[in-house]
Amino acid sequence: MSTQPTPRPTPSRRQAARLAAVQALYQWQEGAHAPAEIIEQFLSVRTGETGEGGMRRDADRPLFKDVVEGTVAHKDALEQTVSAALAEGWTWARVDRLVRAILLAGAYELVHRSDVPPKVAINEYVEIAHAFYDQGEPNFVNSVLDRVARQARSAELVR
Repeated sequence: MSTQPTPRPTPSRRQAARLAAVQALYQWQEGAHAPAEIIEQFLSVRTGETGEGGMRRDADRPLFKDVVEGTVAHKDALEQTVSAALAEGWTWARVDRLVRAILLAGAYELVHRSDVPPKVAINEYVEIAHAFYDQGEPNFVNSVLDRVARQARSAELVR
C-alpha cells in the first residue's frame, strides 16, 4: 500500500470531493479529531493543498461534507452492512483502515444517496482505491460494494 495516491487523470469536482471525504474519514478513524473539526480543516485550511492531505479548490464541497457527516452519523449500521458483504472468512477488523474508509463512504452513498446511481457510486470508490493501491484492493472494493448495492438497491441493478 502506498500512502500517496498514484498520479491519475484529473478527477471531476465530485470525484475530488469523494477522494477528500475518504481522506477525512481515514483521519477520523485515527481518533485524534472530531468529524466537524476535520471537515473544517479540509474546507478552510486544506483546500488547495496537493497530495494526500489536500482537497482541490473546485471540489464539490456539499458532497464532501455530506459523505463525511453521513458516514460518521451512520457508522455502526454501515459497518454492519459492509461486514455482511465481506467474503466468507473476512472480518471488519481484517480490513485495512484506508480500505475501510473507502468502503464506508461507498456504502453510505449506496444506502443513503438515492440520487447517485449504484454503478456510479461503485465505480467512483473503485477509482479511489486505484489511486492508493496497485494490487487487489480495487477488486476487493468493487466486489464488496457490488454486494452492498445488490442488498440495498437491487431494483436499480436489474440487467
